[in-house]
Amino acid sequence: MDLSYFSYFAVALIATFGFGVLYNVPTRTLFASSISGAIGWIVYFFLSFQLELDLFIGVGVAAFLVAFFSQWYARHFRMPVIVFAIPGIIPLVPGGSAYNMMRAFIEGQSDTALMFATETFLISGAIALGLSVNSGLFQVFSNRAFEKREKRYLP
Repeated sequence: MDLSYFSYFAVALIATFGFGVLYNVPTRTLFASSISGAIGWIVYFFLSFQLELDLFIGVGVAAFLVAFFSQWYARHFRMPVIVFAIPGIIPLVPGGSAYNMMRAFIEGQSDTALMFATETFLISGAIALGLSVNSGLFQVFSNRAFEKREKRYLP
């Protein structure tokens, strides 16, 4: 493993841990939510900058993985999914793009501002899509859903 991947993983782990403390995540779940956020960031970095895929794809896959780990940790720790998902998704939030968008609007550079606005909204949409697709898949393929289907009358 390259040293840059390790350093990115460590920084994302620390950032997610800090936001978990800020949002009062229970202490027994802090490390688990930090791990999911760090894995999400590494996947985003690898897909977007190493494989040079679109940011939308990289963020969408990373958000899907963060949501997957959040679902898994929620079942393991018997806690709500939101406890793991919110701190884990924080490293993927497009804060820099939003700042650059507002700065360009204030400076009167409309073309640059629209470019950053498009990037910000695409990344935000990819985060929402990754979280919602994972949630939908977990609801469809959960054990309880399969058990209910067998007992329900279908004409």
